[in-house]
Amino acid sequence: MENFITIAVFHYTHEIEILKHRLDQEEVHFYFENEASASVMPFYSLALGGIKLKIHPNDADIVNRILDELKGGHSLRIV
Repeated sequence: MENFITIAVFHYTHEIEILKHRLDQEEVHFYFENEASASVMPFYSLALGGIKLKIHPNDADIVNRILDELKGGHSLRIV
């Protein structure tokens, strides 16, 4: 995981729930840095720089596609 890069940053844990499901469906290796801290103390994530989505660089294209899909005009979106 030392080669993993940050591809997106979120402020609240509810913003990452659908994304986790989609990444699992695509079998992407990922983790969310600061997720545990943010779930216990929600506003603490801001002090830590947010909840960071970390992925392997080889998965960047598929993750960007998923992020675009969730930001787009679909009925399910990241808020």
